[in-house]
Amino acid sequence: MRAYRVAYDGTDYAGFQRQPNVDTIEDAIFDALRALEVLEPGERKPPSYAAAGRTDAGVSAVAQTVAFEAPNWLTPRALNSRLPANVRAWASTEVPKDFHATHHATRRVYTYHLYAPRDGGFVPGTEPEQHTESDHEPFDDGRFRVALETLSGPHDFANLTPDDDGTERAPTLEATRDGPFLVVTVSSGGFARELVRQLIAVARDVAIGVLSYEGLERALDPEPLPGHEGIAPAPPEPLVLSAVEYGDHDLDFILDERAATDARATLERRRIERLVGARVAGDIRDGIGE
Repeated sequence: MRAYRVAYDGTDYAGFQRQPNVDTIEDAIFDALRALEVLEPGERKPPSYAAAGRTDAGVSAVAQTVAFEAPNWLTPRALNSRLPANVRAWASTEVPKDFHATHHATRRVYTYHLYAPRDGGFVPGTEPEQHTESDHEPFDDGRFRVALETLSGPHDFANLTPDDDGTERAPTLEATRDGPFLVVTVSSGGFARELVRQLIAVARDVAIGVLSYEGLERALDPEPLPGHEGIAPAPPEPLVLSAVEYGDHDLDFILDERAATDARATLERRRIERLVGARVAGDIRDGIGE
């Protein structure tokens, strides 16, 4: 058995878990294993296969962890030879035969890059009616941090996930300001579906004055919210699965230097492409009406 750390840009994928008729990260991994003849054509997945998390459509990862029965020669570099450029394995380690990448994970850490300038402006994921006419709704860092503290710890998050069970969780939410961004870390042993993005959306709405503190407490009440009071999850693209920890298993992942170097170069190219795209969008914006 081997476990692999896998990084990916999830922007162009319909999530991690395999689904019919759409491209997923899991499909990319299984297709690579078939191309390498590790997975037989008729096999759906490798023996003993499991993954640490099922990230939503558009969500990316630094340290997604997959484990399965793999030959010794299947290094991250070898796996990358058949993976698309936006999915990169970068470290691996041997694990016990009974290891399960999902069930043995003790802590998962997500990072959300929330664009939230202090002096106000467009906040992705908010509705037009949540802004003033000038589209400069003040963003209150203090209110945001109060919301994060309120959302941290044990709660029944039934109103903040489509799941019907497994809604009792105890996350920890923290934020650091980096210019116009708030870098929010959300950690827990596990998460219900869409919960991380719902937590971000709730704290964001408190910060811009759309949701009161009373409304925040109401969202944490197990009593179902009326449909018109529901809160849509924050956009998925700013969310990254940053770390997965395995507690007592204390896995010693060995970095594949060449695979890591190639992965960094690939992601740097994508970063530059997006910077160029942002500049073009700004040029078009500034030219309208001239």
